[in-house]
Parts: sequence; structure tokens; C-alpha cells
Amino acid sequence: MALLFGTAGVPLSSAERSSESGVRRIRELKLGALELEFVQGVRMGEEKARKVGAVARELDIKLSCHAPYFINLNSRESEKIAASRDRIIHTSRIAQIMGVRSVIFHPAFNHDDSSKVVLARVVQELSTIREVLSAEGNEVVLRPETTGKGSQFGDLSETIRICQEVPGVLPCIDFSHLHARTNGRYNTYDEFCAILDETAKALGECWVKNVHFHISGIEYGLKGEKRHLVLKASDLRYEELMKAFQGFGVEGLAICESPNLEEDALLLQQTYQALLKNN
Repeated sequence: MALLFGTAGVPLSSAERSSESGVRRIRELKLGALELEFVQGVRMGEEKARKVGAVARELDIKLSCHAPYFINLNSRESEKIAASRDRIIHTSRIAQIMGVRSVIFHPAFNHDDSSKVVLARVVQELSTIREVLSAEGNEVVLRPETTGKGSQFGDLSETIRICQEVPGVLPCIDFSHLHARTNGRYNTYDEFCAILDETAKALGECWVKNVHFHISGIEYGLKGEKRHLVLKASDLRYEELMKAFQGFGVEGLAICESPNLEEDALLLQQTYQALLKNN
């Protein structure tokens, strides 16, 4: 599989706001992927999931899912941790029915805990989730996402460590979040290559051939992420990021989260494909 570009959610130009219509619009746009956003809750039954999966297979569109935002595997309240586990498991079950390869989620908040303490808790909870899914024959890849604020667990090294500790877990690297949480770092070709190199060395070829990226313009301050922006209205050096992707030969999905969704997804795809043609 090559590196396929797509949108986080149904394209804005889709005739209807349904997942099925979104898949069809992705094909019309000549993009290759769609991330289904279950961020407010998994509101899709099994029958609908089968239909969406069938359309995606027919049109050769690769799908991923973003689990609900209300996940915190380091909550102070045990019932919220249990609810977080359930949300990831529920998303993964619907994902499997659709034939989705990856489920993305924000793993935890730090609160007042050290990175070491939060890591141990997240690893423990994800190991439990993985055991439940494995017992069901569900091999969907769980993907903790690099986060955009220092208050959230999930810088690059923390995210990689989770993946090293729990089988069946790979990262969702959000380059905009890494740029924002460091107040402007991770924004040059060399820095993008360093991210890819660190991850590849830690996780190997299984990651290089199955990446999942989030990309958008982003506004940020001293505390990190504020809001997503259109690429050309931001300082993100997306051309250099595409050059880094091309140089590393990564394969998988690159999902655009810009407010103009498909416009920037197409811009990223065109930039990347132009680099391939010139090399």
C-alpha cells in the first residue's frame, strides 16, 4: 500500500452527511482514505457498519476510526477509566465489522502525575483492552495519538513507549499537535525526519509500512494547541513534511484535519505526488 491521503470526517462537499456518502465523495475526489469520526460517541450500529464497509471495499477506500474524545485512562475516578475502556472496545468492535485497520484515540491527561506513572497506567489499561479484543479475534490496531498540549499525556517518546509495551498498538502521529505542544518546534525537514527516524528505529518495518498520520494547520500558544487552521493560513511547513514522507517511503494513511478538509487533503496529496514524480 502507498501513502494514501484522506479527510477526518465526511468531506464538506459530500451530498449527504452520512458515512456512506462520505466514502463515495472521497472516491470522486480521487483521495484514498477516510477517517470516521466517532468523537461524540459511537452512533453506528452493526448493520450500518457492514454497509459502510462494503462500500469502502467496493470503491477501494481505506477507513480508520477516531474513538470518542471522552477517554482518559488516567482518570482519578475508576468509573471513568472503565467507561474509557468500554469506548475503545466499542469503537474497535464496530471498526472490525467495517474492515477498519486502525482505531485512534487520545490516551490520557497527566493531572499531577509523572510521565512514568501515567505510562504505567495507560499500558495496564490498554493491555486489558487488547486482551478483550484478542479473545474476540479482533486484530484492529489501537493507535494512541500524539497530543497537542502539555497537560495531555502523549508526546512522541511517550506514545512510542506505549507501542513498545503493548502488542497490537501503533502510534497515530499528529504532526500539528507535536508542533503546537512544543510551541513551534518540529517544523523543518530535518525535524520531521527526526520524528520518522525515531519512530522507525523504535517500532521497525511494521510501522513504516503501516503509518497513520494527522496533519493540519494549527494555532498554538505557550500551553500548546488552540485550534486547527487551513494549511496556508498557518506556519506548518507541509511541503517539507511531504518531502520527509517521500524520503522515508512510509506507507499507510495521512489524514487531514484542516477546517477545509478535502481542499487541504488534496493539497497534501498533490504536493506529495509531485515529489514522487520528480524523484
